[in-house]
Amino acid sequence: MSASQTSSQPSPHPTVPGGEDDPTLLVKIFGKDRPGITAGLFDTLAAYGVDVVDIEQVVTRGRITLCALVTQPAGDGSEGSLRATVHSWAESVKLQAEIISGRGDNRPRGVGRSHVTVLGHPLTAESTAAIAATIARGGGNIDRIFRLAKYPVTAVEFEVSGTETAALRTALAPEAAALGVDVAVVASGLQRRAQRLVVMDVDSTLIQDEVIELFAAHAGCEEQVAQVTAAAMRGELDFEQSLHARVRLLEGLDESVVEKVRGEVRLTPGARTLVRTLKRLGYQVGVVSGGFTQVTDDLGERLGLDFAAANTLEVVDGKLTGRVTGEVVDRAGKARLLRRFAAEAGVPLAQTVAIGDGANDLDMLNAAGLGVAFNAKPLVRQAAHTAVNVPFLDTVLYLLGVTREEVEAADVQE
Repeated sequence: MSASQTSSQPSPHPTVPGGEDDPTLLVKIFGKDRPGITAGLFDTLAAYGVDVVDIEQVVTRGRITLCALVTQPAGDGSEGSLRATVHSWAESVKLQAEIISGRGDNRPRGVGRSHVTVLGHPLTAESTAAIAATIARGGGNIDRIFRLAKYPVTAVEFEVSGTETAALRTALAPEAAALGVDVAVVASGLQRRAQRLVVMDVDSTLIQDEVIELFAAHAGCEEQVAQVTAAAMRGELDFEQSLHARVRLLEGLDESVVEKVRGEVRLTPGARTLVRTLKRLGYQVGVVSGGFTQVTDDLGERLGLDFAAANTLEVVDGKLTGRVTGEVVDRAGKARLLRRFAAEAGVPLAQTVAIGDGANDLDMLNAAGLGVAFNAKPLVRQAAHTAVNVPFLDTVLYLLGVTREEVEAADVQE
């Protein structure tokens, strides 16, 4: 290689505008938003040959705040001329301008970076202040805040640095419970954008019903089954024993009841939106249930699920026998199935999301990278990574950083 060829190669450590000791200007523009403001500001700055170091822009209720960090213009008197020109331009378009001299770029972000998603219905100033104060007490710095959704809940995301994710999650959990808001804390990084596997419980999570109670209504033993179900979900009874006890009450039901129950199942509000959006993102979606394959298989076909597992009601000569066949899907079984689905999907366990409401979901919630307690029993809310206590299943999307506007735009484009 010749000397001329060698000199043409880029430096492995190119000079970065806005280095630590380089003089920089922070140009802030604010006022009523309209098209062309950003272009106008940078057209004005271009005359001074400055380099752009950083830009932040936000529009709230029609008011724009635009910040540009640029290098100091070269030449005597150039900074004063730039200041005068920017103020003149801003005045001409009925905006206000502020220009602050300094050195370098933003200070480096602290070690430990997290996304803190807060869901409120409504989100009050009091709860926002308490969340921010808790972050600060733990040594965290809020680098950015933006809104993910304004309905059916208000969802905002804080980008936080300077404190470890696990410690931040531990500190915010009791605060969120006391305030009546939902808070999820997940680590920042490329893994948040990677393909994921989302696995849900079915009864009282993906659907509004307890399937065995729908069957029990046809057998005339709904009240007895409901009492056992409630005790099992609270963790007061062994799930497998309670399952067998409830299924025995269904003995003799005609197999035709299955179609009737399928027709009675009510999806949780937001369930279709959640699954549809996850599939568009390239995620794989599955369900594990202490209910029955006679229903989960149908849900899998209707929603386009990638995985489904549940117990199977035994049928002989067109009648339910009051028994289940095969290995029982219980608390430990759900966690095993989560791991199996993850292996089949080629997704690391750390990239899985589990959603459930009952005590028999706890092992699965704790095994997942993110365990979400959805309108769950107190025991489950306390043990899960995060909780969602509004009746809209698609709010889980906000915990993954998906905005309501992105969901709606995808629906329009379909």
